[in-house]
Amino acid sequence: MSTLSTSSTRVVIIVLFVFFFAVITFSFLVSRSSLVLTELSGNTMGTRYTVKYRDAPDASSSQIIHAEIERQLVETNRVMSTYDPDSELSLLNRAETTDWLLVSKSLYSVIETAKEISRQSQGAFDVTIGPLVNLWGFGPESRPKRLPDQAKIDAVLARTGYNKLELHETNSAVRKLRSDLYVDLSGIAKGYAVDQIAVILERHGIEHYMIEIGGEIRANGKNAQGIPWQIGIESPQSLNYSVQKIIPVKNTALATSGNYRNYFSIDGKQYMHIIDPVTGWPVENHLASVTVMAETCMLADAWATALLVMGLERGIRLAEQLGLSALFIVSRNGAFVERATSHFESKSSQTFLATFLASFLVMAIAVGAMAAGTLMGRKPLAGSCGGLGRFGLECDAGCQKSCANSTSHIVSLDKPEK
Repeated sequence: MSTLSTSSTRVVIIVLFVFFFAVITFSFLVSRSSLVLTELSGNTMGTRYTVKYRDAPDASSSQIIHAEIERQLVETNRVMSTYDPDSELSLLNRAETTDWLLVSKSLYSVIETAKEISRQSQGAFDVTIGPLVNLWGFGPESRPKRLPDQAKIDAVLARTGYNKLELHETNSAVRKLRSDLYVDLSGIAKGYAVDQIAVILERHGIEHYMIEIGGEIRANGKNAQGIPWQIGIESPQSLNYSVQKIIPVKNTALATSGNYRNYFSIDGKQYMHIIDPVTGWPVENHLASVTVMAETCMLADAWATALLVMGLERGIRLAEQLGLSALFIVSRNGAFVERATSHFESKSSQTFLATFLASFLVMAIAVGAMAAGTLMGRKPLAGSCGGLGRFGLECDAGCQKSCANSTSHIVSLDKPEK
């Protein structure tokens, strides 16, 4: 009698266990099936863009939204491209005058933001350093076979400097204090374009989205799994692309500037592509990359470059003073060490708990299903790609999991650094 009672109790526990996990699984899958993820992509600014969103309340077709995004990107290039000889920026650069020139509100807004970041960073970010970039061979011209001499560097420095570009807010006008001043917005324009796409999505009532242009990202709401968007930060490896860190991102923008792939070597020494606007020389500060989280992608884009130029100590000190959320990856004796500002750690921890709970629920469902299958004499769930991999707990941008090896990550950014 005792044995029968024990067996009955065990059966009841098993039935309740299976029922409990069946209800959770059904609820999760029903909620997941309602989260339809739409993905749009294309080419722009010499790289690719990706837009992911879900739950469009006005039932706007993806074709309409995609067309609006394309028009916005064409317009941004028409205003800010240095490769289009007829763009508004190209016309400004060719203007051989120091008179006030009226510009569009969009161009004025971006230059105004760039100048403010230049002022706050004491010139570490400067949109006029294009001639220096070209002198060092990191522009459209070929790489130099020998280093430029200091006299040439000084001569180019004389025609650069953000303080040689003046703004007239009332008239939305710009004046170059030297007629040969050259403005290049490549360090901030992609971030601006990301922000403009966000405006389009929100105008259509879309609250959950992730936008990426060449590694510059803005994410709002949650992804298709109901958790914050998962963004992969590239590891500064010299031979392969891998992920250093996965950051849950919600209602913020993120940009990374790296200094470890684009370089040349002369006499056994490497010269990186990030130029210090103050000295005119490539930076040498052991920083491999800087990731910044900010309210807009335009700010994140520019500040990532500025802090990379400043170096770890100056950069992290200024970031703390200004309340910037920044992650610094430092190269030390062949290893990469992370340093983060207090604001970055705070923002990351705010979304960690939600991500952990959601991941734990998925794991619990999978384990429960495996246990149920074993108890009922069924086969267990498939491996990570066929089983847990179906739940999509991978990066939403910056990396993806390989089914051949579920622990490896393949970086999918077209441009890992600026």
